[in-house]
Amino acid sequence: MKVLVTGAEGFIGSHVVEELLASGIEVRAFVMYNSFNSWGWLDYVPAAARGEIEVVAGDVRDRDCVRSAVSGCGSVLHLAALIAIPFSYVAPEAYLDTNVKGTLNLLTAARDLGVERFVHTSTSEVYGTAQFVPIDEDHPLHAQSPYAASKIGADQIALAFHASFVTPVTVIRPFNTYGPRQSARAIIPTIITQLLSGTGPIRLGATHPTRDFSFVRDTARGLIAGLKAPAEQVLGEIINLGSGFEITIDELAHEIAEVIGAPLVIAQAQERLRPKKSEVERLWSNAAKAAHRLGWQPIYRGREGLRRGLSETVEWFRDPANLAAYKVAAYNR
Repeated sequence: MKVLVTGAEGFIGSHVVEELLASGIEVRAFVMYNSFNSWGWLDYVPAAARGEIEVVAGDVRDRDCVRSAVSGCGSVLHLAALIAIPFSYVAPEAYLDTNVKGTLNLLTAARDLGVERFVHTSTSEVYGTAQFVPIDEDHPLHAQSPYAASKIGADQIALAFHASFVTPVTVIRPFNTYGPRQSARAIIPTIITQLLSGTGPIRLGATHPTRDFSFVRDTARGLIAGLKAPAEQVLGEIINLGSGFEITIDELAHEIAEVIGAPLVIAQAQERLRPKKSEVERLWSNAAKAAHRLGWQPIYRGREGLRRGLSETVEWFRDPANLAAYKVAAYNR
């Protein structure tokens, strides 16, 4: 089957495309149109693999464009979204247009064209600060940012299409993914790039919240498992992906500094702080359902797995060509 991957030019999307190609699956990569003819991180995929990808540029907000992209594909793996939480405070309408309307456009095309699987990518941010841990799929939803609200809306329209039209939807909910090629708006690249640049104290927001970090290859495998698992196990289901390991941002910064071998001094930057009621204080996943329904287990598990994943991520950033792509001195919302 040919798989349409939306958001294929992004951090997770580009890794998903590579994993699909390695499995011998034909890929149509839907990337955001731009006048530079850039395919984002797909431009960094080895040339031999890149030649096997059918790339289609467009915009998930455009219904006709989406319908054309879905046509001829047996499955859809939907990752396209606006994801930066701080920018959702600035442009909330853009998040609704892309994350909710874009998802609706894809679901409508998938329903009308009879796709066999539709894997929708969610986020642990929809849970808000943990009311109990570890967080399973029955945890209440609590949007603490416009981004989280838009993703709840997208998740719910996907599940509504399954209930209303028997659209073959599975909602996969990764916790905090990290790894090579991630944007500096995320915490791990923010810490790594500042430490490697040797610019003095690193500027961070709140360091007391906890997160459950998943290495990107684990996340990619989990999303693809949603395409391959038996239908009766996954259709209409929400499934968490996470490492099952909780760590504070302060502890994380010290782990990264040890991996790099650099001294660490943290300075709190006011512009990086979320509004008080918007800060998600604690995220820690229960991924037992993924093991049961997807046959998925994280390879990068626990503190040792995090350390291995951080080491691989740091090595990627140590390449001067990769580090040069990041504007370390500028705060990226």
